[in-house]
Amino acid sequence: MKDFNYYAPTEVVFGKESEEQVAALVKKYGGTKVLVHYGGKSAVRSGLLDKICGLLRDGGVEFVTLGGVVPNPRLSLAKQGIELCRQEGVDFILAVGGGSVIDSAKCIAYGVCMDEDVWDLYLGKAEAPKTMLPVASVLTIPAAGSEMSEASVITNEDGDVKLGYSNNMSRPKFAIMNPCRTFTLPPYQTAAGVTDMLMHIFERYFTKDDDMDLTTDLAEATMRRIKTAVFDVLKNPEDYRQRAQIMWGGSVAHWGLLGKGVQEDWATHQLEHELSGMFDVTHGAGLAAIWPSWARYTMHENLRRFVRFAVNVMDVPNDFTDPEGTALKGIEAVERFYHAIGMPINIKELIGRDITDDEIREMTRKCSRNYTSTCGGLKVLNADDMETIYKMARG
Repeated sequence: MKDFNYYAPTEVVFGKESEEQVAALVKKYGGTKVLVHYGGKSAVRSGLLDKICGLLRDGGVEFVTLGGVVPNPRLSLAKQGIELCRQEGVDFILAVGGGSVIDSAKCIAYGVCMDEDVWDLYLGKAEAPKTMLPVASVLTIPAAGSEMSEASVITNEDGDVKLGYSNNMSRPKFAIMNPCRTFTLPPYQTAAGVTDMLMHIFERYFTKDDDMDLTTDLAEATMRRIKTAVFDVLKNPEDYRQRAQIMWGGSVAHWGLLGKGVQEDWATHQLEHELSGMFDVTHGAGLAAIWPSWARYTMHENLRRFVRFAVNVMDVPNDFTDPEGTALKGIEAVERFYHAIGMPINIKELIGRDITDDEIREMTRKCSRNYTSTCGGLKVLNADDMETIYKMARG
């Protein structure tokens, strides 16, 4: 079992009408002038943005707004936000939306307090910041887990490069979660979000470390619950009980608890970042397209773990005479699950056409940082491994 530190400081305010507390929470954490950061579609159409702004105004909190965040959030908008915050004297950033909005907010919060270009932070060229503006969220799309995690991911349109950066300073001060705000999510977005949160668990679960049984038990229980809940909400989008399981499940999946005592992997995420960077696809769907090929390529690194997953999470009967067959049936069961909720299982299904060899080589080059870097923990992947997995996943 690996030694670990555990840090999860975000205050969660969960339940119906929870957004009513937003002004008091901003003041509690020192905010006097707020940047309200949002996407521009559902937050506006649903009336939530107007409500949040009204609550801040009524609570005596000054604010400015910046919308326009898109999936795979763009560096150019974050830089606009940095300049706006500096001009307006903003001291607190409130993200109203899902993971893309929260990630963009974190990027802005770093950049306001940096002398260097904030992109250098994501490139690994800048020193870790000593301070940043505080960030908080009103969550509307459960998926990325950014509302409680230390991570953020930004896409630089110059070269379609998508990179992540993690720092515990960026864990939001509070996260407001009202499951009612997810009732109107389209089925595809709901399914992609569930796929993303499950993958956050997969990246921690599929490891060479088998000693932290409690962490493994918690991970399996969370995966089973999320899997069950998604079918209920796809049938009945206003099922509050099951929407609540999914909303809380997204946070549990990625705040770090389910990876304690093990070496995490994250290879599928890094492989997918190049897919969404190149083709601007939905992150969760991209993960679904990559994971089955990664799993088949790496399963012999800890076959016992894949068998346990097949039996305990995917309800595959354990054929004790054929552990490899049981493991493969578990991967196939995941593929059936993805299809059942409307997710792809390969790149062709994801982008609607055959991917070219040149595109695979370009993704491999980017993922390997020009053939200088590896990724993964269960199996350390070099550039040749990455290219093989992309080819396996082409469909």
